[in-house]
Amino acid sequence: MTVLVGLMSGTSLDGITAAVARFTEDEHGRISTELLAHVDRPYDAATRARLAAALQGATPSEYTRLDFALGGWLADAAVAALAECGVARADVAAIASHGHTVWHEAPLGTWQFGQPAVIAERTGIPVIADFRVRDVAAGGQGAPLVPIADALLFADDMHWRVLQNLGGIGNLTLVPPRTATGVELAAVRAFDTGPGVCIIDGVTRVLRPELPYDVDGRLALQGTAIESVIDELLADPWYAAEPPKSTGRERYTAQFIAEFITRCRTARAQCSDGDIVATACWFTARSIALAFERFIPQPVGDVLLSGGGARHPVLREAIAMTLAPRHVQLFDRVFFDGDAKEAVAFAFLGWLHLQRRAGNVPSATGAKGPRILGAYHPA
Repeated sequence: MTVLVGLMSGTSLDGITAAVARFTEDEHGRISTELLAHVDRPYDAATRARLAAALQGATPSEYTRLDFALGGWLADAAVAALAECGVARADVAAIASHGHTVWHEAPLGTWQFGQPAVIAERTGIPVIADFRVRDVAAGGQGAPLVPIADALLFADDMHWRVLQNLGGIGNLTLVPPRTATGVELAAVRAFDTGPGVCIIDGVTRVLRPELPYDVDGRLALQGTAIESVIDELLADPWYAAEPPKSTGRERYTAQFIAEFITRCRTARAQCSDGDIVATACWFTARSIALAFERFIPQPVGDVLLSGGGARHPVLREAIAMTLAPRHVQLFDRVFFDGDAKEAVAFAFLGWLHLQRRAGNVPSATGAKGPRILGAYHPA
């Protein structure tokens, strides 16, 4: 049994998640995980604005300072998660930190910051970071990286399963049923589907600056989606492009958000704020449905939703309706709290690194082959 801490700061800019997970491998090679604790550290408005500004461009000084500051925030979250479950630092094999993506433009490059040396100094625990870089260097998209965890930890024993993440960006993993010899990684397919909550959150923050996101879906519940806007946006060739593919904030920028709002107001007279947020929800759901229609011919038994968007009632209902008759349910109902899933996945990537095993799935990222991911920073 090995304990690691996984750290995640996602593209939704909502905050940091730290998860403490224990991994066990039996004599047949089947790996299981137990979530011991997780904590969420929301960003305050000033920090969120600082990160958002950095994504649009900042000075070398600001990037350097923010890199070190984020390393400190990540370290604090790791310490808080360990305190939550009472695990001693000496009993932790490593901290696996995804950091925060500043820019992702595979195959040209990818950049995550949250200085791992700071995390190691603050915690006294070895840190594994920079997971995406090696896959991109090997010709891959560097994303998504959670498929290895989806396949080896969360496969079903009977049927094909899709795990749909709804962070800032949406991504899915198609996993074949587990057999006596394990999961056939070559059959795993994974790719970004488009927006997760980045457009929903983005328009909400512009329309209602006092809100960090559409709390409890209240705005979307008051509106109706504008289908013509959704149809126009889904005509973007990116959605028809064959996987492997990835995207990020470099596509769904502040300018995209502003233009989205303008499109809605132009398309409908007396367009309400609720109409705009509802349109963002249904656009997200239909982008996911389009991915299923074009790229998922397998008979999927169930679809498990995780990430912040899984808590949004309108988005969740829209996904269930557009993916019917497939059974759509929350990841929580089958495993553990879905808010911790991505952090656990990166803890697992850290575990694989320590085992000197590949962490990427080439059929998902398009890399030239399996690669051990991450860079090791001693305590």
